Amino acid sequence: MIFDYNVIWDSLPLYFGGVLVTLKLLLISLFIGLLLAIPLALMRVSKSVFINFPAWLYTYVIRGTPMLVQLFLIYYGLAQFELVRESALWPYFSNASFCACMAFAINTSAYTAEILAGSLKATPHGEIEAAKAMGMSRIKLYRRILLPSAIRRALPQYSNEVIMMLHTTSLASIVTLIDITGAARTVSSQYYLPFEAFITAGAFYLCLTFILVRLFKLAERRWLAYLAPRKH
Repeated sequence: MIFDYNVIWDSLPLYFGGVLVTLKLLLISLFIGLLLAIPLALMRVSKSVFINFPAWLYTYVIRGTPMLVQLFLIYYGLAQFELVRESALWPYFSNASFCACMAFAINTSAYTAEILAGSLKATPHGEIEAAKAMGMSRIKLYRRILLPSAIRRALPQYSNEVIMMLHTTSLASIVTLIDITGAARTVSSQYYLPFEAFITAGAFYLCLTFILVRLFKLAERRWLAYLAPRKH
């Protein structure tokens, strides 16, 4: 078997366009997902069942159902309701990019909320006591101490979630978006060279994964240095 480099070389503009689509989906989804995850995480650590239970139910349902099902429900499922088709939101729900970002953001918000909630629960009690001794209110305690500390400690786990979301964006090609996987599917169908098409897509994902891992390593080295064991 001979790898056809010429086809891949000629198709590189399509792949680079797919990279831009993939990064757009990833960044928008992560940003919205993190905004949703922070209040959800605060709800998850609440001792009130009326506050905790809705957040638990949300994260349980989202994490307990496949991402592909969620994407299909939003992109294809909502279109069957006349109320949605006649509403002012229909131009958005008929847009594949909007639906993909919405599905990915909802999915990552559930996982990120659980990561942050676990990090909040693991906050050393001494930090809380020190903040209370300084007379901080509950809101200021969360804003200045608990949330920043929890987010820093959650970086290793959150990096895994970001990598998983990068790979999850490949599902966007199913709803007609030309991301990296969509570019590979296009090349495969045009030239009947699935091996070359998808091995190239895998190489692009591998490069993006390497870059993200390095960025998170740098972030951990900077913001988690105080947790490293001291050298004597």
